[in-house]
Amino acid sequence: MLSLGLAISFLAVAVAATPTDDARLVAQLDRDYQAAVRDNDIATINRILADDFVLVTGRGQTFNKKDILDEARANPTYERQDEEAGTQTVRVWGDTAVVTALLWCKGVRDGKPFDYRLWFSDTYVRTKDGWKYAFGQASLPLPKST
Repeated sequence: MLSLGLAISFLAVAVAATPTDDARLVAQLDRDYQAAVRDNDIATINRILADDFVLVTGRGQTFNKKDILDEARANPTYERQDEEAGTQTVRVWGDTAVVTALLWCKGVRDGKPFDYRLWFSDTYVRTKDGWKYAFGQASLPLPKST
């Protein structure tokens, strides 16, 4: 009976989440996703991405969930994949949230080093399984500051 009471309490808290609570949760989820990409953490990437996920890069390339998972399995690419402190904003509209931040990417791809920053917007949707990362759009790499 105690477990039923705990389950009902949890459900009540989940249903009563405020936009501020949702924003905090999605903000952390997005940071967790960036860390998972950096660390090639396949299980976390798979858990966070929606099955119909799409990423569009500033160069017009598109990637789906399978592409992202295959890349993570094949290539430890990133030394850095971190949001710049203080740049993240999260906006919540009901069951949709958009995260925008400046991202620092550094690593080696196809034997060539890279080190750049770019802006991104990640769209999360609330599903029966919780928040899922459904769509991402990334800018071109920003010019190096002098």
